[in-house]
Formats: sequence, C-alpha cells, structure tokens
Amino acid sequence: MSDLKILVPTVIPIDLEVPAGVVRVDYDVEQPVPEEHRDAEVVVVWLNPGERLAALPSELPRLRWVQGLMAGTDAVHAAGFGPDVVITAGVGLHDQPVAEHTLAMILAAARRLDETVVAQREHRWLDGHTGNQIRNRTGFTTLAGSRVTIWGFGGIGTTLAGYLTALGAEVVGVARSAGERDGYRVVTPDDLPEELPRTDVLVDILPGTQELDGAIGAEVFAALPRHAWFVNVGRGVTVDEVALEAALRSGEIAGAALDVFREEPLPADSPLWDAPNLIITPHSAGGRPQQPGRLIAENLRRYLAGEELLGVSTP
Repeated sequence: MSDLKILVPTVIPIDLEVPAGVVRVDYDVEQPVPEEHRDAEVVVVWLNPGERLAALPSELPRLRWVQGLMAGTDAVHAAGFGPDVVITAGVGLHDQPVAEHTLAMILAAARRLDETVVAQREHRWLDGHTGNQIRNRTGFTTLAGSRVTIWGFGGIGTTLAGYLTALGAEVVGVARSAGERDGYRVVTPDDLPEELPRTDVLVDILPGTQELDGAIGAEVFAALPRHAWFVNVGRGVTVDEVALEAALRSGEIAGAALDVFREEPLPADSPLWDAPNLIITPHSAGGRPQQPGRLIAENLRRYLAGEELLGVSTP
C-alpha cells in the first residue's frame, strides 16, 4: 500500500510533522500541481487563486479531503469538488485576528477615528473638539454600557464577546439554536425583531451561504435605532448593499464598518466609497491563520483513524 500524500501550500510557513505512512509535499498555489503529485489524497488550501482552486478537482483525481485554512469555505465549495470529497474549514484559526479587527472597527466607530484621519490629512482641527472631549455627540460613543448583537456566534463571535465584555458592553449572540454559549445569551434570528431596537452595534459574522444571501437588508436596518452602527466581517453576500447605502444616506442608521463586500476588490465606481459614515477595510480582518499546523495534524490523525474531522463544511 502506497503512502498517503498531502499537499501543503507554500504561501505561509506551516509547521507540520506528518506521521509515518504520510508524505508531505509543498506546492505552489499559483502553479498547476506537478504530474508526479497528482496522486495526492489530501490538499491544504490557502490563498489559492480562483482559477487554480477550480482546477484542483481535475488535477487531483484521487483527492478525498480538502483542508481549508479559511474560516468560510464558500469559495472551496464553488470550485466543484465531488461529493466524495470532504471539505473542512480553518476552525479556530482566525478567531483572535478577526475578533481584534472587529473590535478595532467598533472602537473607531465609537470614537469616529475615521473623521480624525481625514482631518489630519487636511491639517484641520475638527470643529466641536476640545482636547479629547467630543461635544454635541449622542448615541453610540463608548462600549461601556452599550449593547452589541453578534449575528453568527461561533468561535470568532465568542472571542469578540470576551473583548467587548471586558470593555463594559452587554453582548447577545444570534445563532440557529437559542440558549447559552460561553456564558452569553444566544437567541435565534426569529428573536431579532425584539433585539434589534435595543442594539447599539450589530456585528455580522455570517457565512456566505445561499440561505443567508441578503439576510441583512432594509428590514434589519429599519429595526435598528438611528444611533446604531452595523459592522460586517462575515461575508459580503449576506448584506443587501443597496439597502445599506440607502440607510446610511437617509440617516436610518448612524454608520457602518465593512471589511467584506459582494464584489472584491470593491469596484472604484461603487457608490459605497462615497456613502456617509462608512468605514472600509479591504477584507483584511483575517489573513493570519494562527498555528494551522496544529489543526492539520489533528485532522490528519482523525482522518487516518477514521474519525470525524474538525470543521466539516457543507455548501
């Protein structure tokens, strides 16, 4: 019986020791898989260009498992792997980086750091400021005593909740099943009509599934208080961007901070660039998987033992 072969991308250093009977082959995500390695049974994917990802199903006929290092595997599913190929996500690898980025966006919104950056570039002292005291501002100005609703309450959401709680916020999670998770109250989307009117910040960490396409739209924005902010670090397709722009321009919500969009890079002619009170970051919340070798090694152990893999993902 030949050794099991696993292809590991070279785009980031991955500390991975494979057990006996397993051969590790490092591969270039920008290039076709070499002929001599197309017998691989396992491939790890990270930062693979779209066209190269789509080529893997035909280049790897013996493939049985794809280990993604990303939190959301929608692009992997879209590549067209067969039903006999198991796809797993980078569960836990991005919890801290994405949670930290989200916290930074929320604090920037509360303190309006986006306005101060523009003013600095223009050598302009913002009107209404005396030292660090912002006058004539109401609504969401601090996390202390605020209420944050996190829609998509997995590993990233619970990590973010801990940061927010430390700064004095009350956190409510939204997931498919209600109850308690990591000490936080969790409600279902059916409960949102009651929760949204009391929300200061709504955070979207939803996956890009067909079921959730446009889940956050005009109805959600209308239910939020006018002082509320919306933050999206999940997937761009979960948001009705036309409705979001309208809510920003009308003042129906106070502002938004977006790291993800329906089309990326965000086109230069997108009206979102000029929407008022909008903070934009270029899908940079993640991008730094933490110790991926540990997850790969554990799933590899499970795979060889015939056990259920961590982070199994379905379309």
